Amino acid sequence: QVRLVDAGGGLVQAGGSLRLSCVASGSTLFFETMSWFRQAPGKEREFVGGINWSGSTRYRDSVNGRFTISRDNAKNTVFLQMNSLKPEDTAVYHCAANRLGEIRVVPGAYDNWGQGTQVTVSS
Repeated sequence: QVRLVDAGGGLVQAGGSLRLSCVASGSTLFFETMSWFRQAPGKEREFVGGINWSGSTRYRDSVNGRFTISRDNAKNTVFLQMNSLKPEDTAVYHCAANRLGEIRVVPGAYDNWGQGTQVTVSS
């Protein structure tokens, strides 16, 4: 059974940084695309950024230039470096993975999910 375990969230002041990680375990399957989504209270889950097997990345506009996604293919691990954090970045962050080569921005395109890690940015 495949498990995605995401970690690294916490409480940080505006302008600070956090680094999230997500490890896929329990399977020899290689996930072509690994992405991060977030969900704030009362809001829908939204795409943050994704990376495919070749290293191509895609970000939502509001985090472009502040967040950087990277991956270690050998370890089926993805990272999200978040800099210049803002209070509006506060949410539960989930990693997601699929075997599609194209980075999709809709949650329905992903069939493997991490349990989520809370990120809180204070003003």
